[in-house]
Amino acid sequence: MKWALLSVWEKTGIVELARELIGQKYSIMSSGGTGKTLSEAGIKFTEVSSYTGFPEMMDGRVKTLHPKVHGGLLGRRQIDDVVMAKHGINRIDLLVVNLYPFEKMSAKKMELADLIEYIDVGGPAMIRAAAKNYRDVAVVVDPADYPSIIQSIKGNGISPDERLSLARKAFARTAAYDAAISNYLNSLDSEFPSTLSLQFSGGRNLRYGENPHQQAAVYGTSGIAGTEPVQGKQMSYNNYLDVNAGTGLLREFDEPAAVIVKHNNPCGVALGENLLKAYISARDVDPVSAYGSVISLNREVDRALAEEICKTFVEVVVAPSFSPEALSVMSRKETMRVLVLPQVTCTDEIRTIDGGILVQRTPDYQEHWEVITDRDPTPDEMKALQLAWKVCKHTKSNTIIFASQERTLGIGAGQMSRVDSAKIAIDKACGSLKGSAVASDAFLPFPDTLEVASKAGATALVQPGGSIRDKEVIEAANRLHMAMVFTGIRYFRH
Repeated sequence: MKWALLSVWEKTGIVELARELIGQKYSIMSSGGTGKTLSEAGIKFTEVSSYTGFPEMMDGRVKTLHPKVHGGLLGRRQIDDVVMAKHGINRIDLLVVNLYPFEKMSAKKMELADLIEYIDVGGPAMIRAAAKNYRDVAVVVDPADYPSIIQSIKGNGISPDERLSLARKAFARTAAYDAAISNYLNSLDSEFPSTLSLQFSGGRNLRYGENPHQQAAVYGTSGIAGTEPVQGKQMSYNNYLDVNAGTGLLREFDEPAAVIVKHNNPCGVALGENLLKAYISARDVDPVSAYGSVISLNREVDRALAEEICKTFVEVVVAPSFSPEALSVMSRKETMRVLVLPQVTCTDEIRTIDGGILVQRTPDYQEHWEVITDRDPTPDEMKALQLAWKVCKHTKSNTIIFASQERTLGIGAGQMSRVDSAKIAIDKACGSLKGSAVASDAFLPFPDTLEVASKAGATALVQPGGSIRDKEVIEAANRLHMAMVFTGIRYFRH
């Protein structure tokens, strides 16, 4: 006789699975809420307490923690048969368990005494036992796997490879569950837990890492990490980095916007009355760097825009949607990756360093823009300052951005000296900087950067402020008749 033990919090699909098991001559064992669900559906089963001879107690805390249950899960066929028979232990061939929803309930800011009741004990114990004995027992922890289980039991049975795959998934689930509990309890009296446990699923190997001699993979099932091309080649390690950088900046804008990224820095950003105009304007900021770039767009891509994009070699295009005609045009570029822009996922930033990791969290905050010069920015200057500042937030330090109201004009990024960033931005400018606005990601320690920007034609500047020489910089701005705004927020990106 084949036995299946069903004990689930999430009841989706359990009745249908149970009916199929009965149809394939399985005997079912269950208890608690699962047993009630089966009973209401008219499905016959054996109560766990009836099988063990030991009552469910302590408000359900103790029900499956019994040698007759765990012996049925851990017993090795042909090795432990005699001892199982001696103690009346049934072989359990299939375990179907999903756990109390600790992760979901912990997000509700419950009292700890109440939340503790959502820590499952019997469930993880059974899962681990069955997964350890996967050669003889199949363990199912995800309702999404019910259809394949039904197909298998209707056919030649659950294969050894399938049982091993299910065991892997089971151990990953209990690891994630324990990690969630550990992280929560260790964060009760601290912003960050003293021990941090992480788990990411959906791992996929990449062709290589940043360079061909390096190995790489991507993990994640949501956001950029979980996104795969709807057409084109497989995403690369660098593609994921660039798409992440580009879409982070793109989400700063509500109006039609185009962001072009190369090597994790924007090389052209523009707004427009429509997406086609925005894209052309962004590309023309630095058409040399736009070659082999990643393009992020915040409106649907139509045929006309697709035709324009295909005039340049592009690595990746990401947008909320693409018209069928656009996809047809873009399919001509067989290697170009086309991604649908996913919903943003808000998570801590994690970076590896030798021996460990750095974790960074950005809470909600408010910038406080304050004009600190004799002259206020004009409305046009203020609009250009806002654009420059948004781009500055997403560009590697030290950063200087020149911008008009509609697009970036010059970008200086990743320099050890701020004034060198300004000089690079001026040197790479796509046109006249007369009347432009400038943004600096951190305070100006000396007036030199402002003076260089003014000489190039800039008339307004935005920066965080906070230098011990702010007074000198303000005096220089007034002398040069420049408007300057302090925001109080620094945007280093390393």
